[in-house]
Amino acid sequence: MTKTTDLSKISIQFIKGVGPARMKLFANLGIESVEDLLYFFPRRYEDRRNLCPIAQVKIGEFQTVCGIVESCIERRSFYNRKSVTEAVLDDGGGKVCCVWFNQPYLKSYFKKGTKVVCYGRADVYKNRIQMVAPEYEVIDPEEEQGPAFKSIVPIYSLTKGMGQRYIRNTVRICIDKYHEELVDELPVTLRNKYHLANIKRCITEIHFPQTFEEQEEALRRVSFEEFYFFQISVILRRLSIKSKSGIKQQISDSMALEFINNFPFLLTIAQKKAMRDIRIDMAGDHPMLRLVQGDVGSGKTLVALFGCYTAFKNGYQSCVMAPTEILARQHYDNILKLTDTGALKGLRVALLVNGLKKKERDDIYAKIADGQVDLVIGTHALICEELNFKNLSLVVIDEQHKFGVRQRALLSEKGKNPHVLIMTATPIPRTLCITLYGDLDLSIIDEMPPGRGKIHTVHKSHEEEQAVYEKVKSLLAKGTQAYFVYPIIEDSETVDLKAAEEKYQEFKNKVFKEWNVGLIHGKMKQADVEQTMIDFKSGKIHVLVATTVLEVGIDVPNANVMVIEHAERFGLAQLHQLRGRIGRGKQDALCVLVSDPTTPDGQKRLHAILSTTNGFKIAEEDLLIRGPGHFFGRHQHGLNELKVVNPLSQMDVLELARKEAFELTNQDPVLAKAENHRTKEIIKKRYPNYLLMVAAG
Repeated sequence: MTKTTDLSKISIQFIKGVGPARMKLFANLGIESVEDLLYFFPRRYEDRRNLCPIAQVKIGEFQTVCGIVESCIERRSFYNRKSVTEAVLDDGGGKVCCVWFNQPYLKSYFKKGTKVVCYGRADVYKNRIQMVAPEYEVIDPEEEQGPAFKSIVPIYSLTKGMGQRYIRNTVRICIDKYHEELVDELPVTLRNKYHLANIKRCITEIHFPQTFEEQEEALRRVSFEEFYFFQISVILRRLSIKSKSGIKQQISDSMALEFINNFPFLLTIAQKKAMRDIRIDMAGDHPMLRLVQGDVGSGKTLVALFGCYTAFKNGYQSCVMAPTEILARQHYDNILKLTDTGALKGLRVALLVNGLKKKERDDIYAKIADGQVDLVIGTHALICEELNFKNLSLVVIDEQHKFGVRQRALLSEKGKNPHVLIMTATPIPRTLCITLYGDLDLSIIDEMPPGRGKIHTVHKSHEEEQAVYEKVKSLLAKGTQAYFVYPIIEDSETVDLKAAEEKYQEFKNKVFKEWNVGLIHGKMKQADVEQTMIDFKSGKIHVLVATTVLEVGIDVPNANVMVIEHAERFGLAQLHQLRGRIGRGKQDALCVLVSDPTTPDGQKRLHAILSTTNGFKIAEEDLLIRGPGHFFGRHQHGLNELKVVNPLSQMDVLELARKEAFELTNQDPVLAKAENHRTKEIIKKRYPNYLLMVAAG
């Protein structure tokens, strides 16, 4: 069957009720086409068929209640003079007080006599049932008997300026209008083999299910389709890479031992195993494409340097691409210190970043092209057209989730099928690696170097801030340095968050006026950020106020305190990355999470980060809470294309789809058979990065 209309090419502006302003709001959610909206599935569901009576709510649990607004007031907080809105709901059998902070406009929503549905955690405060910052929806009288009330109601992720009722109505209109244009892309043989429902029915049942069993079955069917086509693309990438001829590079046991003994500390068993993997790969017939993953501070850079050392000993060039200039300079400085004596003596290293003067940059270009440089360390400057290598045989990409696939491909094209080593400090559960990186071999560094201090993580509420400041002061007095991390840059009138700039002024002039306070955030010039970080590392700055630009930063062994404000606003991976910036020296470190989580996800993230420092366990929790689509940035290959599936919670579906994908590619490795042409077209459309990765291989 051939699809007559490509729904990915139809703008959502053609849906009734979506004008230019609404299009911008949908774009904030990553929705630009009709297809995007149809696959923008609910994040949860509310069963409004049998709502919980207020008198029977379970304290400490998240529940949905419905009642009539008895009263609504707006007042000022006694502590910080910020706005507090309180609405009392009555369902005839009980009352609940719903509280929102710094959202005074809500008073106009909760007029006396209005029916409201609220979802939040029920607690007891001053002998009354209370929900703090619950999700809410005002029910129109005409809607009470309609499909949005006494039914299973989809709840979607929203952006500011968009409500649940509007997005539900828009999705329903979209389904009604384009339902018949949906075409099954799964081969009919698979649909029959596993008794899979047609896609039209599944899309409708996921958005507006009659029963939860119906929704789960529909989701499994769509998930199978996603897993199946994506796994085929991964397998084809792998086959393409392994069909190319690599640059064989071998080193003797004595050379490998000389490298290991080059350092004044013992390497971990995990580091040695990763180095052995690299040694075997680089001596093979095909290009290495290996992912090295491990926590912040686990020693990945040293492992990558072993690959560069192997290339050097074989007379070839290598390069390391880092996401920021400051990280590139850190790699350069650390490696340069090792080139005077020992195994790395004679290794010629160059730094290539955008900040260089033209004459200096041109001189480096010439030396690289002439083979007078063995190892080039740089940023995006490495992929500029003017740069040519004489004999590049190894490409190392640091913090790979900061780069797009196209950048990786461009760098690989600087050599003739060079070996590629990718590093990430974001621990990725093995299941996700199988799903997304089946084209890469995997080395895991799951040990930390000996002699590091322990990181103690504690949770404090916002009411305990003054005590946190006093604790930080006592540690500063002992000579340590501290980070304060905030989720936003400028103060917001509608969200009660402390802004980095606001707190910087307060710390500088009041709280920490005895010490030097610095500030970095994403809106500053890169040169200013890097100078501030240099001053912090040198000890000129004692307290650094920052946003998440710290996520990939330099090592400051003396910075052993980190306070993360509104920790519930950060993803688990972010929290773990941030925490990894401390405890880099021999001293123990303290991480304080200041937050008052009001959602189930916020509470789960807090519990996970407090319970372990194991990055792999944290990554698994992150995947279960948020799903793979938010695990990395949107440009990360694979992740932004997976709209539905979650590998950890759908392992059985993944394994089934992977089995079928292998069967297909074993029979037809390049999808040349006529019956597989449609499958090949689907993969090209869904996963354009498939073609890039084949080229990059």
